[in-house]
Amino acid sequence: MSDRPLKLLLIDQDPIFRLGLRVALEAIPSLEVTGVVETDTAALQILAEIAQEDPNQVNLVVLEFGNGRSTTSQQLGLQFCRQLRALYPNLPILLLSSVQEQGLLLAAKSVGINGYCAKGTPLPELVAAMQEVADGGSYWFRDTETITTPNSSLLTLLYETLRERQAQGIAPNSSPRPFYKLRNNLRLSGITHIEATLAAVTAQLQVPGLPVLDRAILAGQRRELLAARWLLNRLLVSSQEKQEEDIPVADEPGMTPWLSSAIQQRQTVPPLLSPGTLQSALFASCVTKLQFSLQNVTDVPLEIDIFREDKKRELLYIILQKLAEQLDELGASKIDINQLYEARFSLLRELWQAAITDFFGKFSRIKLENKNIEIVNYLLPSIEVVQKDILNKIPLVCELYSYLIFQTELNIDNTSYPVVSAEAKSQALMILENLLIQVANGVVQPLLNSLADVEAIKQNFYGRQLISTREIERFRNELSWKYRLKNYINEPKAVFESRYELFVIAPRGIANTSVYAPRNQELVKLSNIPLLVTLVLEVSDAIAPRLKSLLAFAGSGIVFILTQIIGRGFGLIGRGILQGIGSASLIEKNFRRNSDRTK
Repeated sequence: MSDRPLKLLLIDQDPIFRLGLRVALEAIPSLEVTGVVETDTAALQILAEIAQEDPNQVNLVVLEFGNGRSTTSQQLGLQFCRQLRALYPNLPILLLSSVQEQGLLLAAKSVGINGYCAKGTPLPELVAAMQEVADGGSYWFRDTETITTPNSSLLTLLYETLRERQAQGIAPNSSPRPFYKLRNNLRLSGITHIEATLAAVTAQLQVPGLPVLDRAILAGQRRELLAARWLLNRLLVSSQEKQEEDIPVADEPGMTPWLSSAIQQRQTVPPLLSPGTLQSALFASCVTKLQFSLQNVTDVPLEIDIFREDKKRELLYIILQKLAEQLDELGASKIDINQLYEARFSLLRELWQAAITDFFGKFSRIKLENKNIEIVNYLLPSIEVVQKDILNKIPLVCELYSYLIFQTELNIDNTSYPVVSAEAKSQALMILENLLIQVANGVVQPLLNSLADVEAIKQNFYGRQLISTREIERFRNELSWKYRLKNYINEPKAVFESRYELFVIAPRGIANTSVYAPRNQELVKLSNIPLLVTLVLEVSDAIAPRLKSLLAFAGSGIVFILTQIIGRGFGLIGRGILQGIGSASLIEKNFRRNSDRTK
């Protein structure tokens, strides 16, 4: 083994495997686990912080492709590896995974991964592979027969750890403290994973327009997660801790009686999370939702609709990353809440500028009218128009920033949500998703205004259905009508109704919802056509009940006249005519009969 100390960052979604691997590796003197994370976003944040402080803190990344079994997760893992290789070209990557398909391993090798080991590889061999990859070599383990499940590999790692302790003369049961710590770490890790999944399921349950079957399935998953949390708390605590935690609470809504009586939790206020933890949890949930379809399922056209889905996702990722950097800078600058509210518009401006620069590339050029122009420098002067039309109208931005930086309660939808509650996270996630989508619209707007029909732009960014000049012009016209309707009708109506319209990412695509918020100050400032719209709405609300009653009375009178008077009159006239025609026919028949007799 090399004399160079091995410092690694582990990325894996399985909390049990992460814990087992860390426990096993920390027993090796020449190896240091710098960080253990669950998501790609958290890994990028840690690496960015390390790059600023000391790049030598990590010399190896060990990762798994998502859950290792989902095809979508594997593809996203490959995409993350490409991004990691582009950002840190000299950082070695070892794939420690349960996958064994040769095609996927070849793809992993082609994107720049330096080595592969199957989960279940014996610890000495795994450490040797890590060291070889960290030293600049490669290691591709192809014996798929030893691949096992993460749980069995965890047992192997724990067994190796115990054997190391025995070799050092430490009795396995010499002190109950290590086993208590391990048991507690297992419990906390499992609880964290369950809480994250529970928050995601709860957020999906609040998505507007969710089909009844999907809602029933999600409600069942939520009950199972609550039961799993209770069982985990009961199985991995000592008898004394159980006695301390046996405090009954009110039943969970929607549960069967036997289940709600079984799920009893401690009624204590959870400690506040650190701003970094709060932000990481929220951003991880947002990254998960960014894997959903990004098709616009609303009746409102969005600027990003012209992009291919992969470009939409890339742009939203970049904005999320830039927002994370901005929040870190604000936290380090010791800004107070009053200054935050004053700097709202400049913060959105900086976020837009950073996103547009990273997305198009600072030095990217295109040919326009026989001139090579830099895209970013050509688009950035449009900031005043973008800020007026889009950025300044993004709602609840300060509330989101304050929640993430100062951990203030969220006052949304006429309700105050505690910082650590699942409801606060769900509301903050909606605000965050709307912020990302609206800033992305702001990035695309100047492109559509100035470079919409440039062939290089169309080929690199647009979807196939919107690549022709006619379709582009039709799309731009729809956006123009959207702005007219929004400025003159929809926005004043929303102000009068005290609500904000938000765009959110749902499983079926980009949807919209609304939340309550007092907008009295904006209502006072309305003028011209927007003011006229609110006056029309107010008059309509005032006279609608009376007018409806009057129309109902008049309608009943008209129906009575038509049916009882005019209808009956027409009926009698028609009856008389028919009787007259019948009598005439009878007279004519008798006349003919008499004429025949005379002859």
